[in-house]
Amino acid sequence: MLPKENRLKKNNAFKATYKTGKSFHRNGITMFCGREKTKDIPIKIGFVVSKKIHKRAVKRNRIKRLMRESFRLVLKENTYPEKYMSLVFTASSKLLGKNFKEIDFAIRELIKLI
Repeated sequence: MLPKENRLKKNNAFKATYKTGKSFHRNGITMFCGREKTKDIPIKIGFVVSKKIHKRAVKRNRIKRLMRESFRLVLKENTYPEKYMSLVFTASSKLLGKNFKEIDFAIRELIKLI
């Protein structure tokens, strides 16, 4: 589980992150980058899996859990650049049959693009 200080919770925060227009896409995951950091505050992370991906909440929650765990490991290793205030990872239907290794690889590839 991500630490509380790293969770993006508010709807306005998600909208502000989408509004900046910076996004990267790899292997079924799209990463939206928020504003660049001006203060020394922890990075906020959000994960989105739409109902369009799958109608069952169990499937959507599994994808979110796998993405969260992957980013938690990246946070633990301190291998991410702290350039932006917030990041939102959005899944597409390509992630439905993928395992943790494939999702982890995609998230690490996206982080390298920053």
